[in-house]
Amino acid sequence: MAKIRYENYDNVSTTKSFGDMLRWSKERRAKKKDLTVQIPQHDAKEIKRLYENRSEPSITWIGHSTFLIQLNGVNILTDPVWAQRMGFQKRMTEPGIPIDELPNIDVVFISHGHYDHLDFGTIKKLKGNPVFYVPIGLKSAFTERGYLNVTEASWWDEFSFGSLNIIFVPAQHWTKRSLTDTNTSHWGGWVLVDRMLDQRIYFVGDTGYFRGFKEIGEKFDLDIVLMPIGAYEPEWFMKDSHINPEDAIKAFLELKGKTFIPMHYGAYRLADDTGPEALERMYKEWDRLELTREALTVLKLGETLRLK
Repeated sequence: MAKIRYENYDNVSTTKSFGDMLRWSKERRAKKKDLTVQIPQHDAKEIKRLYENRSEPSITWIGHSTFLIQLNGVNILTDPVWAQRMGFQKRMTEPGIPIDELPNIDVVFISHGHYDHLDFGTIKKLKGNPVFYVPIGLKSAFTERGYLNVTEASWWDEFSFGSLNIIFVPAQHWTKRSLTDTNTSHWGGWVLVDRMLDQRIYFVGDTGYFRGFKEIGEKFDLDIVLMPIGAYEPEWFMKDSHINPEDAIKAFLELKGKTFIPMHYGAYRLADDTGPEALERMYKEWDRLELTREALTVLKLGETLRLK
């Protein structure tokens, strides 16, 4: 029986040839990058408060695409990855909070199956008995490891957990965890609508720029957008699957969100850009468009944004 292979909007392909890989490898060897400057850690970490928090809504950046989100006593993790290595490369910045200092986790959202977004070594160490919300095609990877509280989602599926409405929304990407499973599970982002707090948070996941942002912006009155800005260079190779800082801001404007929080930079060297370079391009474009700085929240590792 043939395996189902999932696709992007408009059948946009992210497939690259062996020749493309060789060209990128040659370009990377020729580049000189300053890797001595890294994304800073937040000095005043509130680990004890986060551990005990059951009432104050907040978002804490752990690093890469991992956030601890606390809403109405529910502890949520997005794409939990504390791995010290990604392939042959060592993690460049420490996670903002040690994994053993997390509170019990109630819900985990997975955007897709790439190893920098789904790390079972990390999941094994989580405290609590979380519900895992995963893209269609990924459930078996959990159940075969003994995780049974798993909900699989197709694009636009909606679920309820306590005071939350949870919607799995499209992204433009791809996935692969072995030699034969390319695109046999899907990819996407998660919109969290807290009915009690009247808050709408969009965890974008991993994506290139695509027309789906306009569609999502029309469906939801978004308050906070957790948006990737890194792993875009070289752009001729990465642009279909990784959004650059300028297009991330363009997408944010199409989403009509109120607060932009950048992510997906500074932890692993998945492409040729560095974390500081991604931030510099983001700030430059933000100022060029004369956008208000009140709508931009750049978190340090381990820093918490308290929601109103």
